Amino acid sequence: MDHLSASQINLYLMCSLKYRFNYIDKLPRPFKSSALIFGSVIHSAISWLHNEQMKGLKPSLEDVYKIFDADWYVQKDEEVIRYKDGEVEITLLVMAREMLRLYHQNPVKNAVGSEIPFTVPLIDPTTGECLGMNLEGYIDLLEKDDVIVEFKTSAQIMYQQDVNEHLQLTAYSYAYEQLYHKPPKQLKIINFVKHKKPKMLTFETTRDKADHKRFFAIASKVLKGIENEVFIPKPSFMCRDCEFAGPCRDWGRS
Repeated sequence: MDHLSASQINLYLMCSLKYRFNYIDKLPRPFKSSALIFGSVIHSAISWLHNEQMKGLKPSLEDVYKIFDADWYVQKDEEVIRYKDGEVEITLLVMAREMLRLYHQNPVKNAVGSEIPFTVPLIDPTTGECLGMNLEGYIDLLEKDDVIVEFKTSAQIMYQQDVNEHLQLTAYSYAYEQLYHKPPKQLKIINFVKHKKPKMLTFETTRDKADHKRFFAIASKVLKGIENEVFIPKPSFMCRDCEFAGPCRDWGRS
């Protein structure tokens, strides 16, 4: 293990046994959930849009649709997609087009970077203690004037409290300060809500050194749990769509 990411930390906190199956045992996935692929392809289409705009080009909405469609069918060809009960592909594709229409109509206008990779050391901002492990990831979008933007697709509308406590935003804020030696002025989540009539909502928040210190504490405890092989199933409503439900049921029974 040579690094941690916000996704790894989140997965360990959500279900440490799933973390083991995914990152340590590297079990093959019999399928991917439609929600995971849907969010990934929406991200890719928006990233492409901003990369083209930063070149001085003006992609049309039809151009964005073509990128989405191509990526969706690549994913469909390479993965077994599991849909939720009552969900069908055509409904998702229509929903995606409406989300992309909403965004194309009112995009982030001052983007200076898209899918920005980072690798930074994990350091307690108040004591200087180094965890001996890097934090790696990608910032979805960076606006001028030090504003970080994260895109999220969800079945339900996010609450402001969710945004204020969002671990991924804290990780991005911490990484930004490590990279540029100044804090981001603002953090945004653009939330695409998968309702019958899709919505696009923008939430704003900030982080400070106390938040970064808490993030370091969480990362250090997660790392200790991984190193000490603490992997425990955590039953929840999310088990219904888990790719590792079979191995999980067998765990601890033999």
